This record gives sequence, structure tokens and C-alpha cells, in this order.
Amino acid sequence: MSAVSDGEPTRPLLRQPDFLALFGGQLISISGERLTFVALTGLLLEHTHSFRGAAESSLLLWLLGMAQLLPVLLFSPFTGAWVDRCNLKRVMVISDTLRAGLVVLIPVAYLATRSVWPVNLLVFALFTCNVFFLPAKSAITPEIVPGRQLLLANALLAGAGIVGTAFVVVGGWIVDHWGWGPALYINGVTYLVSVFSLLLIRYRPAARADARTPVSVCGYLHEVAEGWRLVRTSPALVLALVALAAVWIGGGFLNVAGNQHIQRAAGELAGMERVGALMALVAIGSAFGTWLVNTRGRRWPRPLLLGGGLLLAAGGLVAFAVSTRFVVFAGAALLVGLGAAPVFVLPETMLQEGTETRQRGRVFSARDFLMRLMLLGGGTLAGVATPLVGTGNTLLAAAGIIALAAVGAVLLGRRHPALMRPHEGADTA
Repeated sequence: MSAVSDGEPTRPLLRQPDFLALFGGQLISISGERLTFVALTGLLLEHTHSFRGAAESSLLLWLLGMAQLLPVLLFSPFTGAWVDRCNLKRVMVISDTLRAGLVVLIPVAYLATRSVWPVNLLVFALFTCNVFFLPAKSAITPEIVPGRQLLLANALLAGAGIVGTAFVVVGGWIVDHWGWGPALYINGVTYLVSVFSLLLIRYRPAARADARTPVSVCGYLHEVAEGWRLVRTSPALVLALVALAAVWIGGGFLNVAGNQHIQRAAGELAGMERVGALMALVAIGSAFGTWLVNTRGRRWPRPLLLGGGLLLAAGGLVAFAVSTRFVVFAGAALLVGLGAAPVFVLPETMLQEGTETRQRGRVFSARDFLMRLMLLGGGTLAGVATPLVGTGNTLLAAAGIIALAAVGAVLLGRRHPALMRPHEGADTA
């Protein structure tokens, strides 16, 4: 349900100042976040003298990954109820302001101590801010966008993420030529630009029934449980989360087995350039798939779109797993991006449409928790399986899991006929 009336005349989304402010801020800050990813890797590269010690390097990379993952696993199950009580715009502004300060402290802390421990603590705090920002961003979108334009709005926001991913190439150049410290300072500036952009949104919070209710431990836990109960009992939300889970599990497998598969196939040409090129092809496939979902895809039932997309992605993974030729990898990357595109757009819209305004923070926090858990699970399974059966067979197992989720999505649609209704009417950006 959207807080903006569908009966009012609507302008193209990119001519609506509130959405344009949200979109512009996200486009810049997501690019900055990708720059931070490259910069932190560059910091560890310098600290370990180009990863000379395999054991120490692996440990430090694992610790950095856990500093990013733990805030979501520890706090996301509980923060959604707090977000639902708050002014969403204020949550986002405060989160981005804190992130701007934290990210510029990273080079200061490292240069002062020459230790990665304060860096990991600051990264943990940085990603704790994400725990509040991400559900607030997902919850505010339907409050500033008319319901009939919600799918297009999410497609454009997903496009901002695609552009941000492509910015990794630029980030690598900045780190190589200017250093990882200046790269982090640049990211601090991108967060401040996002803050300025968010302040331009003319946001009037919708009435929240519990906003003024006195907070008690039992009452707060009841609100948390209410959000999780909704996630379990709504067929639309279950469908959205099943599709998302398949993609995040696949991401965990690719992160472990996929990278090794690429490097072993490259032989003497091993390096990050091929990985970057394949990521760019995934982004191109995703961009085309996102356009299809928002145009011709509106005539198709969502369970079929999600199931068909997951099957296409599974097919791309099979081609990737059984080959060692880069040209096949390139085609597989396009297929994976094209197939995953419906999952990048539709579940966000379904979660927004299937929840009331006062419940969205809890639902999106539950989503963030579950998806990071799936990522961790997929990576762990791949880490166990790869030494035993090889990268190719491990990737085939990932394709099988994604295909099973595709079948589950279609069966869930057949069980609940309301999910099979097409959503007609494409809007313009």
C-alpha cells in the first residue's frame, strides 16, 4: 500500500523531486560504498605486503568480512520495530551522517596504530548504520511514490545499484593511483552528498499506531514477533523471500567457488580483470532484464517471472560450471544477470505492497537478516564442498538449489491464485 494517492495525476518518476532526491543520493552513495569495498581490500593488501602470508591474509580477510556481516545478524531481527516507530527520513539522514564520519576515521585510525583491529571496529560500526538505513530506505519508497509507479521506482533504484557495481572499475583505478586512504575520504564525501539529497525530500510521516505508545521490553519484543509472524504467514512475502534467498545462496557459492573456478581456468592470466569484466556483464544482463520486467513483464504473473528468471540463472550457472573458456563464462554471466533481474526488482515491490506502513521496517529488517544468513550459508557450503568435489561440481550444486527454488516459486503461485494475477500498466521514468 502506498501513502501517495493513486488517483492523483502522476508525473514521470525522474521529474518528481522527492523520488529524484532519493534516487540521486542512492546513486552517489552506492558508488561510494563500492569504492570502500575496493579501498579496504587495498588497505589489507598494503598491511600484508601483497598478501604474502597466506594464513594471516586469509584470517584478516575473514575478519573484515565478519565485521561487515555480524551487525546484520546480531541487530537486524530487532531494529525493524524501532525503525517503524521513527521518522524514516530522519533515520536515513542520521545513518548517512554517521557513516560519513566513520569512513573517514578508518585511514586516521590505521595510520595512527598500524593495526587492523581499530579498522574492523569502525567497519563494524559502519555496517551497524546500514542495519538502520536499509530498511528505512525500503520503507520510505512507497510513501513518496504512487503505488502504480512502485515497480518502476524499485527498478530505477536497482539500476543505481548496477551503476554502483560498475563503479568498482573506477574504484580500482583510484586505489591503485591515489591510494586507499583518499578513496575512503571520497566515500565520506559521497555520504554527505547523500545526506544533502535526502534533506530535499518533502516527507510527511504516515501515522504510526505505536509511535507514541510507551516502550517496554515485552511490548517491543511483541512488535518484533509481529513482524516475523507476518513474514511467515503472507504468501506474497514468502514468495518474495524464497526468490531472494535463492539468489543470496547462489552469491555465497559464487564468492567461494566461482572466484576459484575463474582463476584456475585463467591459468597464467589469473587476476582480477576477468572477474571485473564478468561482473560488468552480469550488470548488463541485469539492466536489460530490469527493463523487461517493467515493460513486457508486467503482463506475466510474478511467480512465473521469478521462477523463470531463477531457472535462467541456474542454466547460466550450469554453463559456467562445465566450461573453462572465458567466452562461455561471458555468456553465462549475461544469462545469470538477466535471470536474476526479476529477483532484484519484484520482491522489493511485493514486500512494500504486502505490508502496512507501520510494519515495513520490521519486514525489511527480517529480509536483511535472512538474506545475509543465506549468503553465509551458501559460502559455508561452498567452502566445505569445493575441496571435496571441485569448483565445477560445487557450482552445479548451487544451480540445483536455485532450480529447486524456481520450482517452489511456481508451485507457491499455483497454490495461491491471487499471486498469479498480472500487474499491467508500465510507467515512464
